[in-house]
Amino acid sequence: MTTPSALDRPTGVPLARRLAARLVLVPALALSFLPPRHIRAVLERVRRGARPATAAQAAAAREALCAVSLRCAGPRGCLPRSLGAALLCRLHGTWPTWCTGVRKVPPFSAHAWIEADGRPVGEGVPDDYFARLVTVAPARRTRT
Repeated sequence: MTTPSALDRPTGVPLARRLAARLVLVPALALSFLPPRHIRAVLERVRRGARPATAAQAAAAREALCAVSLRCAGPRGCLPRSLGAALLCRLHGTWPTWCTGVRKVPPFSAHAWIEADGRPVGEGVPDDYFARLVTVAPARRTRT
């Protein structure tokens, strides 16, 4: 027997943000099928020129993805959700830190998420709950 569950889909996301989230959903889903090294290479290229995202900007992007996609809102949608949220932030000129890793406490479980200001966004866990294996942080700007 399965345990019934309900997904928490955000409401009140503005139409423009929902449309932008739908726009990045297809590339995010496509990226989620690539090997990690290819995902990292694509994200490192896409992040160029972006400012670091604030926690509010990253949370709004994550919320928008969950509002338009049941897959992203679901418990197994972490990879497309995190990719989509990062891409949505990029559309607005910012970039969160995109992370993949594992839980530090048993049972072992892989996860993907975004961070802003060094903290997981919308995960509802302590800051040190996950061990980061791959990260794509905002690019450092060099002044010449």
